[in-house]
Amino acid sequence: MMLGFGSRPNDNIAQPHQGANIDEQANDWELVLRESHHRMKNTLTLLGASVRRDFARSGSTDLSVAVDRFEGRVVAFGRLYRLLSDDADSSRLPVAAFFETLCGALSEAILEPAGIRCEAAIEDGTLAGWKCHRLALMLTELVTNAAKHAFPNRSGGIIRIQIAAREGCWHCTVADNGAGVTGSLQGTGGRIMEGLARSIRAQVHGEASRSGTRVTIVVPALD
Repeated sequence: MMLGFGSRPNDNIAQPHQGANIDEQANDWELVLRESHHRMKNTLTLLGASVRRDFARSGSTDLSVAVDRFEGRVVAFGRLYRLLSDDADSSRLPVAAFFETLCGALSEAILEPAGIRCEAAIEDGTLAGWKCHRLALMLTELVTNAAKHAFPNRSGGIIRIQIAAREGCWHCTVADNGAGVTGSLQGTGGRIMEGLARSIRAQVHGEASRSGTRVTIVVPALD
């Protein structure tokens, strides 16, 4: 099944644009604010779920252990947010180093507490810093969404992140072996993804089946 934002019938869920015009640039700050609020809401949801899970498992005799684990997750989320909110200039960043750090932060803060394994394969190269950070926001949205919805009552969950340079573009894929999305990518998260894709002139393609969900973001390598 092909995925899309809203009710779009095809798999090209964020159409390419010819570049950010003045109006789009003026909306950048609003886009960042919406993403920040959405990310905080998702963070609190995930933290709340982890607390309930830990306390249900632990019992009163292991209260201090559960509290320590919760504190560790709060610290891990803090590291993830610092990475995502770092103010990038126009310089180019090393893709492998930047996104390997992101994958480690996502794994520690979101995936490991949920019993999900992260696998990453990232090619080396460079990309404009501002594109790296917006792409990181998109990957974080996809990983968070998979962690929340792809593995209901399932063990052995795996999320694979692949980033490779092909024909003048970076192809960034997030794939899981979960239940598969049953509808289109809607709501606040979908609108944010669409806005971020538009801001970096990216195309987003997704598909889902019984073996999981796969979403690929294609970003032009040149500024």
